[in-house]
Amino acid sequence: MAHLNQRRPQNINGDFYVDSTCIDCDTCRWMTPEIFHRVDEQSAVYHQPTNETERLAALQALLACPTSSIGTVEKPKDIKLAQQSFPILVAENIYHCGYHSENSYGAASYLIQLPEGNILVDSPRFTPPLVKRLEEFGKISYMYLTHRDDIADHQKFADHFHCQRILHEDEISSGTENVEIKLTGSEPFPLTPDFLIIPVPGHTKGHTVLLYQNKFLFSGDHLAWSDDLHQLIAFHHVCWYSWPEQIKSMAKLADYSFEWVLPGHGRRFHADTQTMHQQMHKCLELMKTL
Repeated sequence: MAHLNQRRPQNINGDFYVDSTCIDCDTCRWMTPEIFHRVDEQSAVYHQPTNETERLAALQALLACPTSSIGTVEKPKDIKLAQQSFPILVAENIYHCGYHSENSYGAASYLIQLPEGNILVDSPRFTPPLVKRLEEFGKISYMYLTHRDDIADHQKFADHFHCQRILHEDEISSGTENVEIKLTGSEPFPLTPDFLIIPVPGHTKGHTVLLYQNKFLFSGDHLAWSDDLHQLIAFHHVCWYSWPEQIKSMAKLADYSFEWVLPGHGRRFHADTQTMHQQMHKCLELMKTL
C-alpha cells in the first residue's frame, strides 16, 4: 500500500496521491489521464476527483497500480465499488482485467468473454477481488501469453481455473516449462476460426500476437500507440532480441486487417481499417530510421 510519508511533493493537495515507490509504468496515466500525469519520471496527481465518475476512475487506477504506489489520505469507503468494476469493458466482449503485476512491469492483461469459454490474454495479478470477478464471468479455457515478460501469476491462474496456457517454445523458461500448449515455428497458428496467433519475433525471439475476428489485435510489447508521437510505434529501447527482425515482423503484420491495438505496454489505439493500415506503414517508416 502507498505511504503518506512517502507522498511525492509533485502531487496536488487533496485525498489522492502517488508515493515515491512509483516505477513510471504509465498504468494510471493511460487509465485515468484526467487525474494523473508524469512529472520528474514518475506519476503524480494533478487534479483531484470532483465527481463520482472521476473518483471511480481514480480508484480503478489505484487498484491497477502494480506497486500499490497510489493512496488516499482517507480510507476509501467506496473501494468495493471499484473492485466490482473490474474487469472493465473495452469494447464488445473485450475487457481490461486491471490489477497489473509488478512482475510484468505493469503490463495490461485482457479477458475475452466467449460462450464456449473465456480467454485471458497475459497475466494480471492473482488477487482475490479479481479472481472472484473472473469466476463470475464464466469458465476460462485458455490463458494466452504473448511472451516471457508478461507471464506474472500465470501458474496461480492455471491452478485455479484449470485453463490451458499458450506460449511459444522460444519463450519457455524454468518458470513456464509446464505450459500446456507450446507453439513452434514462425507460421501463424489458428487457435479457432476466430483466433489467429501470429509470431512476431523482435522484442523477444518467440513473441506472438493474437488477432481476434480480424478486429482486435492483442499486441503485447510488439506494437502500441504513442501519445507523444501521435502514431503507432514499436519500442526500440527495449528490443531484447533483434530490431531488424522486429521490422520484418511488423511488415508482415501490416498485411492483416484489424481495428484495435490492445498492448501490454503503451497506449491502446482504435481506428477504421484504412486508418490502421496507414498507421502501420507510418510505424514501419519510423522503425527503419532507428
